Amino acid sequence: MSADTLTLAQMLIARRSLTPADDDCQKILISRLKEIGFNIESMRHGKVDNLWARRGATQPVICFAGHTDVVPTGPLTQWDSDPFTPTVRDNKLYGRGAADMKTSLAAFITAIERFVHTYPDHKGSIALLITSDEEGVAVEGTVKVVEALKARGELIDYCIVGEPTCTDKLGDTIKNGRRGSLSGNLIIKGIQGHIAYPHLARNPIHLAAPAIAELAQTEWDQGNEYFPPTTWHISNIQGGTGATNVIPGEVNLLFNFRFSTASTVESLKQRFHEILDRHGLDYDLIWELSGKPYLTPKGELADALSAAIKSVTAIEPELSTTGGTSDGRFIADICSQVVEFGPRNATIHKLNEYVEIADIERLSEIYRLTLEQLLKK
Repeated sequence: MSADTLTLAQMLIARRSLTPADDDCQKILISRLKEIGFNIESMRHGKVDNLWARRGATQPVICFAGHTDVVPTGPLTQWDSDPFTPTVRDNKLYGRGAADMKTSLAAFITAIERFVHTYPDHKGSIALLITSDEEGVAVEGTVKVVEALKARGELIDYCIVGEPTCTDKLGDTIKNGRRGSLSGNLIIKGIQGHIAYPHLARNPIHLAAPAIAELAQTEWDQGNEYFPPTTWHISNIQGGTGATNVIPGEVNLLFNFRFSTASTVESLKQRFHEILDRHGLDYDLIWELSGKPYLTPKGELADALSAAIKSVTAIEPELSTTGGTSDGRFIADICSQVVEFGPRNATIHKLNEYVEIADIERLSEIYRLTLEQLLKK
């Protein structure tokens, strides 16, 4: 089975599926899934290919979710081998997407195949939700499939997202939640003028400085058992004409909250506006919510996956909510238990991305054992 999972991972890595292109990765998966009785729905939106596949019609539904798209390679001359020619050397499989996350996709398939072979009449249902729009803007991918499922009342009981979660060794980390991401585009207005006549102008940078200092020092919340405190940071600031003798008419700030379940979108917005207003600023502000936080406390899914990991690796995994956003934020809308688990993340998005050969077989076995614990009759 190791060789089978490795072969499938190599087939997927060889596809040049730069986001949002799928480059027929999903066709490879579909051909395998049809052979073991999955019903296939392809949901294309714009340039994005999405796949919803399901075997069974009853609850509980356990879904494996992931993406076929990959990030750009970076300079080809700095790769030790072609990023789309899967290469095995030094007991590692190299290629773009090896860790993020084509190996997980291959492990999904072989784990399901093995489970179905042993338990053809398993209880409940097995599903896959695959997109080619995770590494990009993520507006035509998983979110669209979730909207379609929600509209017809099709819910998921358990979901494993195959994102690379482990840090030092396979099995050390399960992501059982993610922080939300709330961004803002803030324009603080002043009056442009000659720097030698400041009484005829209003410097928006000077006006903004005390508010920025207060925002940077504000404790938005204290976090909770699963999440660190919410953070706020400016990512870009721009103002002025480029001349040294002109007071600018406005200053533009881009900022981002990474927030926990201890805060809400509404509470963060309200407090932010209160600080700006207290400082008497004239401003325009456009908000953009990239994703709400989600959390899966210890329960059936986390316990089953943890037991499978410990059985295969002898490691007791840590539950963690660190890192950026993932498509789990969308799936949580129709699924009460969403976790992420996949290979090590040390080389994701880097040159010479790789996954350990030994981890490929073990990842498939972990997924299979999880299925066994949740769906075996």
